[in-house]
Amino acid sequence: MNFQEQKYLIVANWKMNPADSAEAKTLFKAIKKETAKIKNVEIVICPPFTQLLFARLPATGCRLSANLKLGAQNCFWKDDGAYTGEISPKMLKNLGCNFVILGHSERREFLSETNQIVNKKIQAALKNRLKPIVCIGEKEWNVNDFDFEGIKTQILESFEGIKKTNIQNIIIAYEPVWAIGSGQVPSENDIMKAVILIRRLFTEMYDQKIAQKLKILYGGSVNSRNAGNFISNAGINGFLIGKASLNAGEFVRIIKAISEDKQTGNNE
Repeated sequence: MNFQEQKYLIVANWKMNPADSAEAKTLFKAIKKETAKIKNVEIVICPPFTQLLFARLPATGCRLSANLKLGAQNCFWKDDGAYTGEISPKMLKNLGCNFVILGHSERREFLSETNQIVNKKIQAALKNRLKPIVCIGEKEWNVNDFDFEGIKTQILESFEGIKKTNIQNIIIAYEPVWAIGSGQVPSENDIMKAVILIRRLFTEMYDQKIAQKLKILYGGSVNSRNAGNFISNAGINGFLIGKASLNAGEFVRIIKAISEDKQTGNNE
């Protein structure tokens, strides 16, 4: 898949929801039905591990489509072995996953994941032809002091040793931790500052051409009211959406807002 030919990217992170498989299927089907005619937005659904299989079984009616892909919320950095409770990127690929979320702030906070662990997972995912969606973002908001150094450290350490040829298959999700699920959002200008910083770092690490092609998503209290403005004015290529992706109606409204924005020519 060539990102030069791609559309906006919208990723649904269902986190540890829903607990019931029937509810997961209903949610998936509703999203699929309402977005079937949308061709200019690529949608990735990332359910819990226990519900990844339903998209592979014809009997569930949850088949994937050209614009609807499957992703996972995490993976281990080995393909197999004595690692109780872990899921390998090889297993995810065999289940039909194309994407995997790595380094989410909740895993960093509750499971003590470091940038070095994220780095190993990126390499393992790439080896198995999964596209890593790598989460980065500052913990606290300070109107007078944007945390450039914190974001810089996350990127430099997470991407140490990652080859230039692999960057085209990687997505960055900028998620300021203080905005996730809080209802608070940074301004379009602040998101743009983060995007500029990320592209500058990738220019320094690789080159300008790679940096400009890099897909950068925003995540953190995204809804159908602010999505269009973020896409038009913050220099992003899509969203990583948590809570709102569990509400089929709201999630579809976000997708349609992005689709309409794309059609009016307000894209990068």
